[in-house]
Amino acid sequence: MYAIIDIETTGGNPREDKITEIAVLLHDGQRIVREFSTLVNPECRIPYNIRALTGITNEMVADAPKFFEIARELVELTQDAIFVAHNVAFDYGFVRGEYRRLGYDYKREQLCTVKLSRKLIPGHRSYSLGRICEELKIAINGRHRAMGDAVATAGLFDLLLTIDASNPVHFLGDTPQLMKGNPPLLDPCKIRKLPEEPGVYYFYNQEAELIYIGKSKNIRNRVSSHFSSSANGKDLKMCNQVADVGCESTGSELVALLKESFEIKQHKPLYNRRQRRSLFRYELNTYTDSRGYLRFELNKTTSPNDNILMCFTTKAEAHNFMNRMVEKYDLCQKLCGLYPSDGNCFHYEIGACKGACVGKEPPGLYNLRARKVITGYDFGIQNLLIIDTGRNLEEKSVIKIENGKYIGFGYFAAAFAENDQAIIHECIHSYPDNREVQQIIKQYLRNNKVDRVIVY
Repeated sequence: MYAIIDIETTGGNPREDKITEIAVLLHDGQRIVREFSTLVNPECRIPYNIRALTGITNEMVADAPKFFEIARELVELTQDAIFVAHNVAFDYGFVRGEYRRLGYDYKREQLCTVKLSRKLIPGHRSYSLGRICEELKIAINGRHRAMGDAVATAGLFDLLLTIDASNPVHFLGDTPQLMKGNPPLLDPCKIRKLPEEPGVYYFYNQEAELIYIGKSKNIRNRVSSHFSSSANGKDLKMCNQVADVGCESTGSELVALLKESFEIKQHKPLYNRRQRRSLFRYELNTYTDSRGYLRFELNKTTSPNDNILMCFTTKAEAHNFMNRMVEKYDLCQKLCGLYPSDGNCFHYEIGACKGACVGKEPPGLYNLRARKVITGYDFGIQNLLIIDTGRNLEEKSVIKIENGKYIGFGYFAAAFAENDQAIIHECIHSYPDNREVQQIIKQYLRNNKVDRVIVY
């Protein structure tokens, strides 16, 4: 049985946004045998751009059932069915997120009609639902509404079944059926049993030796990608040796990054060694020049040095960061290492720089703004508790920074008030501090949201 599902939401992030409409079509492999559709009260405002796209307004969902009111019916409706959607990761991620907020672990096998279409009907310009249906003459009555898109997905699914009725079950989710060939020593069922959660995973060879450690926001999908048809030569060489796979859920992607870094250094797996040499290739240094101006300088990482502000994997990433800082804090391009010159910077010529590059702005005034970059991205002597998601709804994860140094991480019961710091401190397990974990934390906080940061 297949449950062909489409949803509409308040946005694109399942951690922050909510479902506003859902449609389910039960398909027995030959025809639709049952339908379900309802608006859903997201218990928050629907942004204007989403209202314009879907036509679903705040007034329309005001009296609609909340997700918890339809949760049991959806579980029963999709029981023992394969979750089918066009870009299944989006729909499944939102549905699973809604259940996680209710304390229920919703799991279904998944099938993506985008991936199935690319495989069975290659050569199309686009595989978005609107474009592919237009090219295949499949009508969509109600685009960007759950039932309209679900019916169109069902029509596409029917067409794909006529091409090869036996194929869909070989394209469940991101599991290893898209491989060039299953790993000869690994039981594919072990991958199917992996959790779709953040964490660290481990590959072992036939002698039970640990040969690779990785991390991901979705362990099962990431492990499967190692064995996919797009895997490169190095991946294939490693995969031919994989005889077993293990994992540890962390709840938080940041904790997964920190745990991965620690365990790679501890175990030194064969296939991680080359990868870790070039993790951070550029570093951002700060110094005060002879005129008293605080300056930033980008250099290649050449030796262990903890007296740096930040590290980057690419030069472009570093320049993009500094350009944002120049704009945000009204800094000088030249003093930020972006405009090599013996005279003024380009921004000074167009009136966008206050003249620090030629000594017209006093160092004291300029440095007040420049130090905001440092205080924003350097732990300094700060004591921080970084609170994030846990391994289930009953707990939270926490990373501890003390006097600017990484102390470790742990988990505490979410029922405890986060201002009860004694409980939080007691749950911390110690891990070594080093430049890499410092940069992992800084980079993650720069690019991602966590639940809360407490200064203590």
